[in-house]
Amino acid sequence: MLNQTMVGTDVKTYQNFLAGKLVSTAEHFEVLNPCTEEVIAMAPRATKQDAEMAVSLAKKAQVSWGLLPSVQRAEYLKKMAEIIREHRVFLAKTLATEQAKVLSLAQVEIDVTAVYFDYYAGLARSYEGEIIQSDRPNEQIMLHKLPIGIAVGICPWNFPFFVMARKIAPSLLTGNACIVKLSRETPVVCLEFASLIADIGLPEGILSILSGFGSEVGQALAEHPDVGIISLTGSVSAGQQVMEAASKNITKVSLELGGKAPAIVCKDADLDLAVKAIIDSRVIFSGQVCNCAERVYVEEEIYDAFMEKLIPAMKAVHVGDALTDENAEMSAQINESQLNKIEGMVNRAVEAGGKILVGGHRIKTFEKGFYFEPTLIVDVAQDSEIMQEETFGPILPVMKVSSFDQALDYSNDSEYGLTSSIFTNDINKILRATKELRYGETYVNREHFEAIQGFHAGFRKSGIGGADGKHGLEEYLQTKVMYIQQN
Repeated sequence: MLNQTMVGTDVKTYQNFLAGKLVSTAEHFEVLNPCTEEVIAMAPRATKQDAEMAVSLAKKAQVSWGLLPSVQRAEYLKKMAEIIREHRVFLAKTLATEQAKVLSLAQVEIDVTAVYFDYYAGLARSYEGEIIQSDRPNEQIMLHKLPIGIAVGICPWNFPFFVMARKIAPSLLTGNACIVKLSRETPVVCLEFASLIADIGLPEGILSILSGFGSEVGQALAEHPDVGIISLTGSVSAGQQVMEAASKNITKVSLELGGKAPAIVCKDADLDLAVKAIIDSRVIFSGQVCNCAERVYVEEEIYDAFMEKLIPAMKAVHVGDALTDENAEMSAQINESQLNKIEGMVNRAVEAGGKILVGGHRIKTFEKGFYFEPTLIVDVAQDSEIMQEETFGPILPVMKVSSFDQALDYSNDSEYGLTSSIFTNDINKILRATKELRYGETYVNREHFEAIQGFHAGFRKSGIGGADGKHGLEEYLQTKVMYIQQN
């Protein structure tokens, strides 16, 4: 069953994917196109009872699923990858329409998601336990890796399709049932995926994809005693709420939260490379990415030369409709609330003495939509809101620093610790950054964008645990040790 794309007045009403079946709900909510503010879909509003039903059916199905050979479970991931590739253009257009992600980047998200399912299918024969040497004669100590049970994945709105796969692929491969709760802002592309996989033969109960509100569905799942792990990608406040709910049952949590990524530009850096990489890392999806470059520290010897290149490059960023403007490098913010947030942060920075060099305002040349100019701001203090709090928008504050030591100190002066970058050709500075930058990821002479075979994880308030690669797979496994004494 394939739902048709929603453009203009063609508004589709969707169903939840509950335990492998498309199920109607009594209530729905509107999904808007952020570029036009048009209603493009009616998404199902799942209830607490739907969440409890998903858990109940998952619990019944998970034991037999976990006993299947991992290579058999992997076959379902391969089918999902095939279906995504078959409908890749349709899914990308759907994503661009509901999310205001420029079409080229939307296509990347769809295509990488297919690769992600194939990648985890390829790990079916790779994860393993251990045989441990015993102190006793005639004893074998065997460490087994077992499914954790029921995995709940709570997804964000900024990369809804890819992060959905981040929850589903490792969960199912390792023998867990999986329940995904979608963001209310961007549920449509994932509901389309759900309709596409409804006929691939997944055992009933093994996978549910629910659209609804966090205070209802998310809360019910996070505090459920039968859930083995809750993996959330979202804000710090959302992570705190999940931790509090999970604490009632001592449920494992894996959290990827906010970021305030610093970029350090050293005096020996390739400035052209640094400017391009930093702008690419700031305006990707209109700045609404957790690992975006959020602040820049430039050594004073090359500050003026760097700014001479950065200012025109920021002015040249083309803003347009995500779906219809092929030249758009960024588009609208996700909603009015996000637009108001970044506008308020910029205004407060100016009131505190900050100077805007590029942008700084809403874009009013579009008839509709939540657009904000790519913005470059200087003369801000290290302890200011714009340097400490995540903007999640196309706002780039830049600060001159007297030394590499000061750049490191200022970079680490944050409650976040997700991503960072450094631009230098000095191996000693790179090695110092390896040890001294307290971030889960550091990019050297390149843009901020992780690899699926890496490990995407943060320090401090940026999260607990992580995703991707073989280490991300471990999140969904628990360890059991067998002591076998031979007679």
